[in-house]
Amino acid sequence: MNRYSDIGCLPVPAVLSIAPAQIAELAEMFRIMGDPSRLSIILACLDAPIPVSEVAARTGLSANLVSHHLRLLRAARILRAERRGKQIFYAAADQHIRVTIADMVAHVAEPSDGEA
Repeated sequence: MNRYSDIGCLPVPAVLSIAPAQIAELAEMFRIMGDPSRLSIILACLDAPIPVSEVAARTGLSANLVSHHLRLLRAARILRAERRGKQIFYAAADQHIRVTIADMVAHVAEPSDGEA
């Protein structure tokens, strides 16, 4: 039995004892993902790489605004870009991002247990 069994959580890896600089980087990533427009862009890019025009269509944001947000998301290593001919396609930077976002979406979809 681990110390998380009573709350139904998986054990947290030892990697969570991280340096202050890494904590600051992580906080910045969460701040960037906390913007609803940027979060909708991330969600649009989770399944497969898509071009800016498709990101704009899926999110209802202008292509200029999407491009601005994509620059921030790339700089934060949340999304990656891949050139295909004349277009640039965007996708989740790696599996860590995909899993984290998918887990949080699943968490939000769960019914609340009523505890505050």
